[in-house]
Amino acid sequence: MARGFLLLILTALLAGAGPACGQSPGGRFDGWAAAVIAADWRDGGGRPIAAFDNARRDVTRGLLAAGLPRESLVEYSLRPDAPDPVTVAEALDGVAEATRRATRGCLLYFTSHGSPEGIVFGPDGTVTPAAMANQVRQWCGTRPTVVIVSACYSGVFVNALAAPNRMILTAASRERTSFGCGAEETYPWFDGCVIEALPDATDFLALAAGARACVARKEQAAGITVPSEPQLFVGAEMQLRLPTLRFRRSDP
Repeated sequence: MARGFLLLILTALLAGAGPACGQSPGGRFDGWAAAVIAADWRDGGGRPIAAFDNARRDVTRGLLAAGLPRESLVEYSLRPDAPDPVTVAEALDGVAEATRRATRGCLLYFTSHGSPEGIVFGPDGTVTPAAMANQVRQWCGTRPTVVIVSACYSGVFVNALAAPNRMILTAASRERTSFGCGAEETYPWFDGCVIEALPDATDFLALAAGARACVARKEQAAGITVPSEPQLFVGAEMQLRLPTLRFRRSDP
């Protein structure tokens, strides 16, 4: 009798422990920090365009729908003509604060113009691969980290950022441009493909596969003969971890 009573108490305690421990279906990214930054706002001629900010807005929406937590996700536009402009220093401080508060994992998404030297970062700045590697190390340390860089020549970041605990996805190889950064475009093509792939992707690996396939289709349809060749690196630790980080689905 006493044994049965103890089993009933233990069962009740275990049944009540699930929500308190954050084991809900959408909780795989609890404790993850995320940042989405539109680091440029100009076309190739220096004229203001909306494509990068559109991408920031809708990539953020897609990530939230996939299960990234709102409370530890920050998004910034570095365009100085915005109603409430954000400086480069303020954006970096905001990401640092988010990663201090949420320490289980990191997602960093940058959309900008790029060159073989790095990506445009704000009105006058360039972030080189070495600088990016140092920044990611400070923000994310050894925790699981996904870095996505949407820019021409963004493959230059792969070697600098590669580590066992990281997945790196770039819009182009180190020798190639990406496409869709003009005033007539809603998004840069790579960002648009990430946005298109997010609703059906089950995890980051599926997202990368879907975005890369979408870019290839767009470039083939446009008759582009020198494709951008988006790059993917997955470290040894992340090869095991990524399949467990499944996105929340919005299906009824």
